[in-house]
Amino acid sequence: MLLSLVVHTYSLRYWLPAAVMLGTAPAYVLSWSAWRLLSTILPRRPFHVMDDLFYAIYQSMVLFFFENYTGVEVLIYGDIPKNKENVVYLSNHQCTVDWIIADMLAIRQNAIGHVRYVLKDGLKWLPLYGWYFSQHGGVYVKRSANFEEKAMKCKLLSQTKCGAPMYLVIFPEGTRYNPDLPKVIRDSQAFAKKEGLAVLKHNLTPRMKASHIAISTMKDHLDSVYDITVAYEGTLNTKGERRSAPSMPEFLCKECPRVHIHFERVDLKEIPKEAVFFRRWLHERFEIKDKLLTSFYESEVPEQRCKFPGEGQRSPLSLKKTLPSLLFLGGLTLPMLFTDTGRKLYLKTWIYGTLVGWLWVNISP
Repeated sequence: MLLSLVVHTYSLRYWLPAAVMLGTAPAYVLSWSAWRLLSTILPRRPFHVMDDLFYAIYQSMVLFFFENYTGVEVLIYGDIPKNKENVVYLSNHQCTVDWIIADMLAIRQNAIGHVRYVLKDGLKWLPLYGWYFSQHGGVYVKRSANFEEKAMKCKLLSQTKCGAPMYLVIFPEGTRYNPDLPKVIRDSQAFAKKEGLAVLKHNLTPRMKASHIAISTMKDHLDSVYDITVAYEGTLNTKGERRSAPSMPEFLCKECPRVHIHFERVDLKEIPKEAVFFRRWLHERFEIKDKLLTSFYESEVPEQRCKFPGEGQRSPLSLKKTLPSLLFLGGLTLPMLFTDTGRKLYLKTWIYGTLVGWLWVNISP
């Protein structure tokens, strides 16, 4: 009985925040849709301003759970600009929490509403979220020969022409680095060797198309590129070997005590324009990441293990930045759940929102 209680309590650590984040989605989508309808007679710029505000409210609530609720300690190596900037954010990719790390940095610049993602095509199937990410400026891309370069350029240009602020998050590896999937790692290393590129140990060989298109298409709109390297503490097994990074449920269950974020701001003048040279530049950036992660996981000096070189600064997130959003969205959602009409509207939003979202991302040009 005691064991059952412990297991139940452990699962609640995840199900409580998951229920709140998913449960508030219909009320959020209804509010956003009302604004979307009203804004059809307005220029694009006012729509983007309010769209970013809506997005900031929801993502701030998400960060309440991923930072304040979990109590995770965020350590940042490097100086994040205090002012908002239009940027392309390039990061290593190892788990679903990597998406949240971008929010963690953006909210510290008061730019969380500007976060948009380059996402793999399969994620457009997510109920409600898949459609909404596209509406907020997210770009869905296919891999290799199916990559639709023209569609990505058009989507980015539609954003920049109306002056929409841009915090575009890209994971150039294209898929997650997972030590439990050695074949994926071996194939990536074999490809690098075949192409005459340095073989990476703690990253996959980066793909350059999405990053190159994003930077070249928005070059007149961007201020810089953020080069981000993320490591999760607690990902070494008893043998001192790297294991898989925490999933979202594991993170919400407080299995990650610290997140280490290495930040470097890269001036656009340092980035080659030609594709062949850009590819080399991007791989060199990932070689730097690989050295950082090798030091993090394998340093021969015990005191330097599980940290990046240099001094990491603790960066706690104030409740003032997250709790108001949680209370606001909770206030919108609860009345819907306590009346028959509200419950029907809530259910219909999930059903019709999912259907309309699927039709939108699969049929619209």
